[in-house]
Amino acid sequence: MAEHATGRWARFRAWRRRRPFVGGVLTALGGIEMFFSGQLDIGKIHVQLGIEGLQATIIPILLVLLGVLVIAMPAHRIFYGVIALAVAVYSLVGVNLGGFFIGMLLSTVGGILTVAWMPKKDAVDAVDAVDAPADREGTTA
Repeated sequence: MAEHATGRWARFRAWRRRRPFVGGVLTALGGIEMFFSGQLDIGKIHVQLGIEGLQATIIPILLVLLGVLVIAMPAHRIFYGVIALAVAVYSLVGVNLGGFFIGMLLSTVGGILTVAWMPKKDAVDAVDAVDAPADREGTTA
């Protein structure tokens, strides 16, 4: 049983290292935090949602979606990371000061980690080595 669990963790670690996992998780956590901060009642104070409630719903859902997409499709990480950064900064205005700064900071750090993440050189070289013979077959010298 222990060997089976170790094998699962090893496969998960190998899968996680091939994608900007931490950046995606932080972006999604920031979106979740913003969603719940928009639904607050503090005593007699009701924290109002954004313009007609749309921004306070759409922005957190968009950040969670971007976090999941970064993990699912690491090839598009720069595009998703830049969009997550822009949405996180805009949430400062649109969603209760960016989820009282906590959600904005989580999403901003997640977006930065996503954009800065690079696959390991060994993984890129292994993919290029597999693709290279197929490319050479169709060409003539």
